[in-house]
Amino acid sequence: MTPFITPLLFSLMVPGVAPPPLPLPFRKDGTIDYQAGLNDRLGRGVAPEKNANVLLWQAFGPRPEGGPGMSAEYFRRLGMKEPPSKGDYLVGLSDFVTKHAKLTDAQRDALFADHDKARRQPWSAKDHPRLAEWIRLNEKPLRTIIEATRRPEYFNPLVSRDAAHAPGGLMGALLPGVQKSREIASLLVLRAMLRIDEGKHDDAWRDLVACHRLGRLVAQGGTLIEALVGIAIDAIATGGDLAYLEHAGLTGAQLRRRLKELQDLPTMPAMADKIDLTERFNFMDSMQMVRRGGVKSLERLSGGDSSTVAGMFDWAVLWMIDWRPAARNGNLWYDRMADAARIPDRAERVQAFQKMERELRQLRADLHPAGGLRSRVTRGEGKLSEKLGEAVGDVLISLLLPALSKVQGAFDRAEQTQRNLHVAFALEAYRRDEGRYPAKLGALAPKYLRAVPGDLFGTGPLTYRPAKDGYLLYSVGLNGKDDGGRWTTDDPPGDDLRVRMPARHSKK
Repeated sequence: MTPFITPLLFSLMVPGVAPPPLPLPFRKDGTIDYQAGLNDRLGRGVAPEKNANVLLWQAFGPRPEGGPGMSAEYFRRLGMKEPPSKGDYLVGLSDFVTKHAKLTDAQRDALFADHDKARRQPWSAKDHPRLAEWIRLNEKPLRTIIEATRRPEYFNPLVSRDAAHAPGGLMGALLPGVQKSREIASLLVLRAMLRIDEGKHDDAWRDLVACHRLGRLVAQGGTLIEALVGIAIDAIATGGDLAYLEHAGLTGAQLRRRLKELQDLPTMPAMADKIDLTERFNFMDSMQMVRRGGVKSLERLSGGDSSTVAGMFDWAVLWMIDWRPAARNGNLWYDRMADAARIPDRAERVQAFQKMERELRQLRADLHPAGGLRSRVTRGEGKLSEKLGEAVGDVLISLLLPALSKVQGAFDRAEQTQRNLHVAFALEAYRRDEGRYPAKLGALAPKYLRAVPGDLFGTGPLTYRPAKDGYLLYSVGLNGKDDGGRWTTDDPPGDDLRVRMPARHSKK
């Protein structure tokens, strides 16, 4: 079999784009090993002693979610030995409930409810003895995790479990450590809330900063999934920050130092970079998988909908397809997505995504039912092989392209949440210094903030409503409408991203 895509073909298929900077490795059968090529790029220059993920796996153990664990190739890529089967590893809450505390179903449900409440406000070991026991059980792995968050890099190889025995596809890459990191975030914030109650404010703050850093490290991973999990972890930390802000009772000078630490945190990675590299490679790898595996591969990509996908291509012979149009069109779509994600103005960026999403909806409509695709391939001039290539490429595009607006919305919400958090710390520092909250946000600059941030989702400033002993601060959120500071949990629900001081669930 001839090689699937050479660097020369890549440049021919993507006008104006140079071949990849690193050569793409080939398998023995002549196909490109996109998994290896992607990991070469993601892991370039990341030494094991600087990689936070190496220490995280020492805290997780070899099987963070049970099952057979990761392949030898995964740990080889990390530059570490697979952790031994037994050790003082992180104990998840579910394992704690079933294997350590051995709770009844009713006790388990109560513990989960306590866990969610205790993460949002200070609590004592007397209040929740089982949660305190869970934290004590995890003290050793938490020390390793805190150390991991101080490292500057995060490389998480994308390796499918069968890579040692058969060509591993990026679609089958496993991310158990990523999901486990989300539970670590809850554990860190839970311990921070306990430490606030104990008066250990510096220790509590270290846990919260470690949680922020964990989220930003995980978000450095190659995939959009890792970025979204990193954003979720950062949001968990922010909830803890606001409880800390309300209950720690710090001086204005201490609050300014805390604010500086928040401002100095690493920035979240750009969505465009994920699209440009990992998502693009996933598309190319999936196309190669279809070439190698036929219609059944398409069925797997579409969630097993054989009635639709097989109907499209059961009449087409895959060996007749010219794959260059499929690769060219796919790359052009990923170029457009990455370019749109890099537009600095949010309104223009949203418009570009909405235009692409309209085109995607039309593309999907043209592909279904199967007869529409057959008509498209058979009508007009041009080589049948090229028209088949365009058709199969469009099917893959319709299946694999991410929900652009939703993903970008998550990135934008994370940015606005951090803006709100910085303003909240500045407001509290002002109150500690002046004995009251300011009448207007402008009073925070330049002593507390270099400049007061605006509303990313609106055309003006953040809404700020001071009261006698508190305030309401909010952004209008993704819908762009002023919902009066209401969030999705309110009645009626809203979409505003808010900070309320004091919080309604405050501990008395």
